[in-house]
Amino acid sequence: MVLTDDQGWGDLSLHGNCNLSTPRIDELAGQGACFDRFYVCPVCSPTRAEFLTGRYHPRSGVYSTSAGGERMDLDEVTIADTFKAAGYATAAFGKWHNGMQFPYHPNGRGFDEYYGFCSGHWGQYFDPILEHNGALVRGKGFVIDDFTQHAINFISKHKNRPFFVYLPFNTPHSPMQVTDRWWNKFKNKPLELHNRDPQRENVPHIRAALAMCENIDWNVGRLLDHLHKLKLSENTIVVYFSDNGPNGVRWNADMRGRKGSTDEGGVRSPLLIRWPRTISAGLRIEQIGAAVDLLPTLANIAGIPLVSRKQLDGISLKPLLMEAESEWPDRILFSHWRGRVSARNQQYRLDHQGRLYDIGQDPGQRKDVGPANAEVRTRLASAVAEWKLAVLSELDDQDRPFLVGDSEFVYTQLPASDAVTNGNIRRSNRFPNCSFFTNWTSSKETIEWDVLVRQAGRYRVELYYSCPAADVGSTIQIRHDESVLTATIRKGHDPPLIGAADDRVPRSESYVKDFRPMKLGVIELEQGRHPLVLSALEILGKQVMDFQLLLFTRID
Repeated sequence: MVLTDDQGWGDLSLHGNCNLSTPRIDELAGQGACFDRFYVCPVCSPTRAEFLTGRYHPRSGVYSTSAGGERMDLDEVTIADTFKAAGYATAAFGKWHNGMQFPYHPNGRGFDEYYGFCSGHWGQYFDPILEHNGALVRGKGFVIDDFTQHAINFISKHKNRPFFVYLPFNTPHSPMQVTDRWWNKFKNKPLELHNRDPQRENVPHIRAALAMCENIDWNVGRLLDHLHKLKLSENTIVVYFSDNGPNGVRWNADMRGRKGSTDEGGVRSPLLIRWPRTISAGLRIEQIGAAVDLLPTLANIAGIPLVSRKQLDGISLKPLLMEAESEWPDRILFSHWRGRVSARNQQYRLDHQGRLYDIGQDPGQRKDVGPANAEVRTRLASAVAEWKLAVLSELDDQDRPFLVGDSEFVYTQLPASDAVTNGNIRRSNRFPNCSFFTNWTSSKETIEWDVLVRQAGRYRVELYYSCPAADVGSTIQIRHDESVLTATIRKGHDPPLIGAADDRVPRSESYVKDFRPMKLGVIELEQGRHPLVLSALEILGKQVMDFQLLLFTRID
């Protein structure tokens, strides 16, 4: 399963974009099935939740892309749980974005193996700090190449048994970083195709995105070649799709909307499925489908049972993939983000403002045909109202603390992205993911997490920080109810911000640092829910430190 991040439907040469070339991805369509109208969510974590669970994202408690709102409820059953129950070796390599603390962590959601990052975006794509099954490690090279290599290695290791590999790439999401091999082709390349609003285009950003997409294509080719080398091609299902519309104003076949929009351009994604000799080569499927359909479809065509007892919103698309003549009833799919809901049946889209468009005749959503099709508009509007009552109502309970401690998993990260502050401590960027805290200058200021300790015990605590030598000496304290750990910052570490040198265009998210781990000691935590507070008892310099995360390792 290859899932790309912020790659629009139009970012493939398969779909007519002559600004780039994606021959290996195009090859997937030529050797298997290509869905013409397949829909995901307007942004990252909701799409991932819908793919993983087969259910609309509000049902699983996903309401945001950071600060805990990206987590799926713990009673959800994932596609990895499903395949693992059937005896498959399961792995994920890349951007998770559905929860960091176990059991929200991928190792708690059915994946035997995980290598990547759990945050919504990452601040550096070359040799970054990542994690491997919870332990922090150093990545090797460009992240997409690295993730692909881990997938290749996993497939080699499990070539003699069934495997399920989820490869969620984090490009072309910003920061716009890519190796010279791909960037040099695009840095001065004229664009032949343009967005419907060309005056809004950021050409350097487009060039970087296209370069990143060609790198993705190269890595998909590496995967396909490896399957061929191992003689696994004919018995391996390969799936390719994206998580939302493009992360910029660029060519997207005249569709209205981009990432964040519930219009056609914000939610239409490629979907390619290859299974040689089982799915006909070059099959083009006109019927609409959605991310919620992938779990029931793949379980069905693999011949394994569903293990979730919850109602799925998705349906199996197997009849469209494997039956030459298949009657297919019309259905309604819903797209939601931040209270905006649009509805799509086979012919029409009702946008979040109640305007109706005949997508077959008007894929750019330029003419409201609602007045001439009042019955259709009323039917879709009623369906939206029912969906809001039945599905959005499940978002009412958002009281979910961050979890520490589990008998099956020794590591817990509490990053700055999940914390709140008191006082004048500043976040390094308004986007929480991959941010850090700075300007900590007063002992009255604190960094806090709403924490539920699930398993009492002793935990080794490490602090990832930076601090100029002149400011060394502050005494800090961690407190959770009656449990207290005190330590002093004794070593200076003042690395520069990194990222800008590798960015092809300026970023909007936070730059990062090479933060150093410091062993604080061991804290004994009791079960229960309380604020976990990081405070400064004494400040000897101008500031305490810049703070990235706390890492707890259970030692008994």
